[in-house]
Amino acid sequence: MAELCTVFDLFKSAAERYGAAVFLHIPAEAASAYSDRAVDLTYGEAMDLIGEARTAYAAAGLSTGVRVGLLLDNRVDFFIHWFALNGLGVSVVPLNGEASPEDLAYIADDSGLSFIVALPERRELASRIVDNVTRTVPVVSAHDLASLPVIESNNGAAPSENTECALLYTSGSTGKPKGCMLSNSYFRVMGDWYRNLGDLCTIRPGQERLLTPLPLVHMNALATSTMCMIMTGGCIIQLDRFHPRTWWKSVATSGATIVHYLGVLPAILLNLDSEPFERDHTVRFGFGAGVNPKHHKAFEDRFGFPLIEAWSMTEVGGAAAVIANREPRHVGTCCFGKPEPFMEWRLVDDAGKDVEPGQPGELLVRRAGPDPRHGFFSGYFGMPEETEKAWAGGWFHTGDIVREGPDGSLHFVDRKKSIVRRSGENISSLEVEAVLSQIAGVQAVGVAPVPDEIRGEEVFAALVMDEKSARDEAAAQQIVAAALESLTYYKVPGYIAFVDALPLTASQKLQRGELKSLAKVMVDKGEAFDLRALKKRPRKAG
Repeated sequence: MAELCTVFDLFKSAAERYGAAVFLHIPAEAASAYSDRAVDLTYGEAMDLIGEARTAYAAAGLSTGVRVGLLLDNRVDFFIHWFALNGLGVSVVPLNGEASPEDLAYIADDSGLSFIVALPERRELASRIVDNVTRTVPVVSAHDLASLPVIESNNGAAPSENTECALLYTSGSTGKPKGCMLSNSYFRVMGDWYRNLGDLCTIRPGQERLLTPLPLVHMNALATSTMCMIMTGGCIIQLDRFHPRTWWKSVATSGATIVHYLGVLPAILLNLDSEPFERDHTVRFGFGAGVNPKHHKAFEDRFGFPLIEAWSMTEVGGAAAVIANREPRHVGTCCFGKPEPFMEWRLVDDAGKDVEPGQPGELLVRRAGPDPRHGFFSGYFGMPEETEKAWAGGWFHTGDIVREGPDGSLHFVDRKKSIVRRSGENISSLEVEAVLSQIAGVQAVGVAPVPDEIRGEEVFAALVMDEKSARDEAAAQQIVAAALESLTYYKVPGYIAFVDALPLTASQKLQRGELKSLAKVMVDKGEAFDLRALKKRPRKAG
């Protein structure tokens, strides 16, 4: 049997083995924009559609070295076109239909994609994208490949494990996003890691139904869930997005055995009233990251399955991923498990020296064995200097601050750039944000450091309030008083500013670099309430 080098090879093998099994299920509520019923597609049916699309792309001259943009949302179309193009060695550039045309035009320009394949209802957005691109970029309908442009760049190379499968742009906190080059090997390593986890995350070949609301423009849905299901003959239950009100109905009626989540999902679900479907399900575990420590146990107790916290990033994939799939999981402590022998890791301080046990430090990782970059991203497209900077000293610098527990488990502390260092104390922005977000009236919050002449840095909080809440100094003082009930005095905000919106990326992540700049401007202009006098060290008893 020939070696399975590409994602297309892996899917073709799965179709031969599991042809009649359902590969993709889209519940009716997730497909309502384009279908009057749920969508089901078997491995065999999908393979037929992939073959037809592959033939059309081949006729247009597509081959290795070409990139194509996919503006296809979380639909069947995305999988069909991705696998068809991958079979020819073509790399896909997933485009987020909820992003601004300007942001997408940057990606189209930077990636050098040859054309965009779009859903009919995304044609207007696609046109606005190409209008902002500095060169001609054709737009092709996903449902009619007759208009494919002829590509005269066939380099004759057959696709291999090292061929680029996707160029995925990360949502950086500062500056423009970077394009991560992800090879076929990257995707295979990701799938191998997930399917071999075992224990609380044991994958049963041909039996799992994995539900994900996450977008296919991000590595979790694109690589993690998709590759695991393909490599084990499972079914992907792909939602268009997270719908809180119908979530448990979708989970129960779809027969999901695994669900994927982000940290905000448990928080929202816990705030909803109880309803019948929330315990009428067959879910064995949830897979995700970033659950609020205060919500972790409460979620598991209420909904009846464990949330398994994991750590990875686009650049790392499954090559050095860590997951808390074994007990003790240390629920409520931001624990994401113990590193496996296939990876090497260190925790270092700002000078690059290993920190003392139990102390927070930046997590550095690499693959064990002769090739420390095996399974990692291939680099930042067009940015070799940034790639080597990330790999300084032979270790990949994650930018995540982590501490090691007494039993060797790793606990997430914060992003390196999200630390406020006040009077020698490292304060986690995420910790402060988690507390402030629970205060009545607070709809959204972002925490950043601002310069302080005495203490080095002070804690600044930008708050989006609901319509009923006051936005004056008295309200800011009440928020600090409430925060002091949960946080040590030096962690509460020294400055609070009420804003209409936070600076967010296209994928709705906080742009911490912009927030940090905004914080300094607002403090300098007196547009933030100065509450530092309220941050008093508690008096000792006696």
